[in-house]
Amino acid sequence: MTSQVDFDPESPRDERSSDTAASGSTVAAAEGNDDDTTDRAAGEPPAAGSPATIHIPVMQREVVAAMDARPGAVLVDGTLGGGGHTRMLAPLVLPGGQVIAVDRDASAVARTLETVRDLPVQAFAANYADIPEVLEHCGIPLVDGILLDLGLSSDQLADRERGFSYQSDGELDLRFDTSTGQPAWLLVQKLSEVHLADLIYQYGEERLSRRIARRIVAERQRVPIRSALQLATLVRQCVPRSKNHSIDPATRTFQALRIAVNEELKWLEVALRRLPACLKPGGKLVIISFHSLEDRLVKNAFRDDPRLDVVTRKPLRPLDDEIDENFRARSSRLRVAQRNDRAADDIYVR
Repeated sequence: MTSQVDFDPESPRDERSSDTAASGSTVAAAEGNDDDTTDRAAGEPPAAGSPATIHIPVMQREVVAAMDARPGAVLVDGTLGGGGHTRMLAPLVLPGGQVIAVDRDASAVARTLETVRDLPVQAFAANYADIPEVLEHCGIPLVDGILLDLGLSSDQLADRERGFSYQSDGELDLRFDTSTGQPAWLLVQKLSEVHLADLIYQYGEERLSRRIARRIVAERQRVPIRSALQLATLVRQCVPRSKNHSIDPATRTFQALRIAVNEELKWLEVALRRLPACLKPGGKLVIISFHSLEDRLVKNAFRDDPRLDVVTRKPLRPLDDEIDENFRARSSRLRVAQRNDRAADDIYVR
């Protein structure tokens, strides 16, 4: 029942996902950083014959309750990743329902496809900001719920070819979609010291950003910085590891570069404007974030959009038993909004 399509929406609008779209997002003052891209999650990719994914989806109980999955429902998983949330939701919409799953990472879609083959799932390689075009392609006008899990998957951390793991000797790429944009190593090599420092502070909320940028510029004059391990080692020499704190000192710098090369905050802002128009009245928009930059955007969009009613006044957090079983869940925050029928979509971009 599963199908896969590499989705490439054609549009004159520069707001659709393409590497020619304008980048950038204004970020408010730092409120702390809980991004879960730590050295605990780094590992080897699955061996031949092993399961297609090593990723454990976060807040599964809360997602099922929030999405109100029921027979006949049409749901969207906008961040397919390892397919955990999709595999959990798809059986619940039978008979008569389906899950539309998308992910920017085409390799994730291909890897996960086999695990959902017997479920009512259509999978697409696409940016979640392009969900309206995916639904139009499927002939689906409105859906009952949309889920976005904004976290980096364990499968991506285990991909040593793209530099998500701090222990990787592979190229420092950090792109979800390697067919567009520039790899992170190129930013590290060409940006000025001031620009690097501002980027690391703005997107990584790293208070030692100027020290790190100064060290990067000095090091790259001696030898090119091309691998994740090179950069992580350099940053660790600038940022002391806090006592009794498991987060790698390089976490915030890697987060900043990853956000920059993938334009993550820009596409989240675009999605927050566009996705409510895809929901039926009563439909749910469920978003899991992992650091304050994302969560702030979600919180403000839910509060300020007249088409949405906020369901969770404060974000839901994982229970202790889940954190004990899945350490990376500790930073997750889940917010829910419900589409109302009081406001029209005509003032928003669909």
